[in-house]
Amino acid sequence: MDFLVSLLSNPSMLLGAFAFIGLVSQKKNGTEVLTGTFKTVIGFMVFSVGATTITGSLQNFNVLFQTGFNITGVVASPEAATALAQGAYGFVVSSTLILGFLMNLVFARITPLKNILFHGGHSLFFACVLALILKSYEFSDSMAIVIGGTLLGFCSAALPQLCQPFMRKITGGDDVAIGHFNMIGYAASGYIGNLFGKYKAQSTEDINFPKWLSFFRDFLMGVSTIMLILFYIATLAAGSEATGELSGSIHWLVYPLLQAFTFAAGMSILMTGVRMFLAELTAAFVSISEKFIPNSRPALDVPTIFPFAPTAVLVGFLSSYAAGLLAIVIMATFSFPVIIIPAAHICFFSGGTAGVFGNSTGGWRGAVAGSFFVGLLLAFLPAILYPLYADMGIEGSTFPNVDHNIIGILLDQFLNIFR
Repeated sequence: MDFLVSLLSNPSMLLGAFAFIGLVSQKKNGTEVLTGTFKTVIGFMVFSVGATTITGSLQNFNVLFQTGFNITGVVASPEAATALAQGAYGFVVSSTLILGFLMNLVFARITPLKNILFHGGHSLFFACVLALILKSYEFSDSMAIVIGGTLLGFCSAALPQLCQPFMRKITGGDDVAIGHFNMIGYAASGYIGNLFGKYKAQSTEDINFPKWLSFFRDFLMGVSTIMLILFYIATLAAGSEATGELSGSIHWLVYPLLQAFTFAAGMSILMTGVRMFLAELTAAFVSISEKFIPNSRPALDVPTIFPFAPTAVLVGFLSSYAAGLLAIVIMATFSFPVIIIPAAHICFFSGGTAGVFGNSTGGWRGAVAGSFFVGLLLAFLPAILYPLYADMGIEGSTFPNVDHNIIGILLDQFLNIFR
């Protein structure tokens, strides 16, 4: 059991296994099989190093920002909530994850929903959400696993389909799907972008910056500059003492400089890894699709599409984070039972992706509006299910993702009918 959970939670190994099967089935020689398999695994690990670097930098930003502006509440970051859920219902969560992956393959094989999701982390978060809701209604472990695993498998195959019309616009092909459980939000961002369809040609990637801002045309320069500004705002607000607790021996005013450039370096690493593993995986997946699950496609993590519109990623991040900050004001003003604090790393990956989707249909206006809407969903939806989690001892953090919450709310409402 531990071996399977570890394997399914590690997408680099899972993708490597699929690449190996695909290359062997194409009767490639041993060297080609090993080369393709290793490049897939290594490329995804390079990608993961970049993602981890970015996430660590943004989590430091979260601490500085919340301290500096004296914001208290529940941080919308799923990692801590997952740890608590696994501690309380580890067997149900792990079994739901395994059955969910198997049911994803079944649904892809027998239905028109041909997407195979490879984001083990997001699947684990979703397994936690489903397990918590089902156990809150006192289902037995076996029933919770069967129902939760089936739902997880179906959503893994079905939800990427919502995004595929926009993926074809973004990537120019139909070989890859998005596999990140904010897919209802991403599709919504694409449709919101359609409202600005007449401005579609005014893409974020074609923004004509004034001469003195022309360095923004270089994505890494733009990212570095924006993150420098954000980090120094948060650092100056937090002060030397709070920053010093994070920076250690590094001077507190040097720390934001290093963190901003660390973030930019992480972005560069991430994009290199995407290009490396995607080329190998796509070629290997063709054979698997033809032999085992006809017409299937891999549903991959969101940075897969970042190279297609990198400026839209930055626009989406800023817009969704602004929406999250506005949501804090609204929740405080109207005395919500819990205030959900947006996590910068969630807004970057989810809001940035929403920006790419909105940009594909409505140019930069679509990117701003679509990601702002997704930012509101990331803030307000978790507040609905948080009391249920808190009653089960899962407090202090929550699951922010749009699909987790929409499916979770619907499941909760449905089961409540029979209570």
